[in-house]
Amino acid sequence: MEDLNLTPADLAVESLGPARLPSPLQLSTELGDGIANYVAEGSTVLIHQDRNEVLARLSAGLDLPAFEAAGPRQRIFLDPKKTAAAIVTCGGLCPGINNVIRTLVMSLYHGYGVRRILGIRYGYQGFIAEYGHEPMAFTPEAVRDIHEEGGSILASSRGEQDYERVVDWLAANKVNLLFAIGGDGTLRGAQVIHETVKRRSLSIGVVAIPKTIDNDISYVERTFGLETAFSIAAESIRAAHTEAVGAPNGIGIVKVMGRMSGFIAANAALALNEVNFVLVPEIPFSLEGKGGLFGLLEQRLRRRGHAVLIVAEGAGQDYVKDPSGKTDGSGNPVLGDIGTFLRDSIKQHFKANTDIDVNLKYIDPSYLVRAAPANAHDAIYCIQLAQHAVHAGMAGKTGVLVGQWNSRFTHLPIKLAVGKRKALSPEDPLWLSVLESTGQPAKIG
Repeated sequence: MEDLNLTPADLAVESLGPARLPSPLQLSTELGDGIANYVAEGSTVLIHQDRNEVLARLSAGLDLPAFEAAGPRQRIFLDPKKTAAAIVTCGGLCPGINNVIRTLVMSLYHGYGVRRILGIRYGYQGFIAEYGHEPMAFTPEAVRDIHEEGGSILASSRGEQDYERVVDWLAANKVNLLFAIGGDGTLRGAQVIHETVKRRSLSIGVVAIPKTIDNDISYVERTFGLETAFSIAAESIRAAHTEAVGAPNGIGIVKVMGRMSGFIAANAALALNEVNFVLVPEIPFSLEGKGGLFGLLEQRLRRRGHAVLIVAEGAGQDYVKDPSGKTDGSGNPVLGDIGTFLRDSIKQHFKANTDIDVNLKYIDPSYLVRAAPANAHDAIYCIQLAQHAVHAGMAGKTGVLVGQWNSRFTHLPIKLAVGKRKALSPEDPLWLSVLESTGQPAKIG
């Protein structure tokens, strides 16, 4: 869970300088005139929403920490005629990337009149000459239909690069606004780029948009791609359930993504309420013993004749951890395959220790999830995040991530978002819903 006792300094958003230019958006500053309004500088979104908590903090003389509200400003910092923007997406693929890219281009071009927009290919590699990835020139025509496709028109890559050289490239190509679309590793890179720009006293804005189906970015309610991911995972659960009830003592196992957090698994289980056990990285479980997974599965089969289990890829790593400590290109530990481990271990347990002949089916939809186009709800969210990112960048906000808190769009410092990863707490109402829906005990083992 996030630490909500933040200070104004923790939440302060940096700016390239005073915003003195009039916005070309021609919005209103008056309520009730039937025209959409600019967001006043200084508008905030309170972090604490419980009335009693707010009153207690006020009574104790404590600050009410708040995010800066996102949205179009009446005055902007960057001159659209002199602005060149670059867009980069890094890390794994995720539903909605093309939606975000398309909206960034459309909003920059049509909303603000920015004409030079570059797409950086293959992540941060695209800034490094030796890789030979030439940038793409983006116009509305070039991105017109990309939102109908999964993946990324820019492609992607993992791993750190020489960020000094990234800034060299931005300066040499007279780019003064960078949009970085990605998860934890991308955001850490964006923060280093921002710090390098500041150290060199360059006027280059860095704005980030949270992309990860794992939903593990701190102080952001929801990252784009999550809803599409668990919707597709729910279809795999439907198949697993059909297989499980279609055979005596049927067991369906579905493995979903979620290295450090179980949001996909939890939401998918609720989206298709046919799951009996949900295993996530945040909550340890045991296999053996009456209260262990094997015993609970046996009880379930003897009582109902079938069972469905969903497991996040990062769950139960104590059973499958690679002792070599290898990491991937993003610096994450290489995970052992908990899905196939459970598949094989459950079969072996029932064969060796019971009179139950199980019919087990195993489904791993991971890459179907990553490569899918965004569903309708995610597509709307992608548009809104990208529009707010453009407004932030043109207003001169920098080192900033566009997020959402209590259903309102926010600005927060990238350094705050990457301080730690968000996790699903066992005390979270979402997890309580999972327990109530599945009937599994709060602790397995």
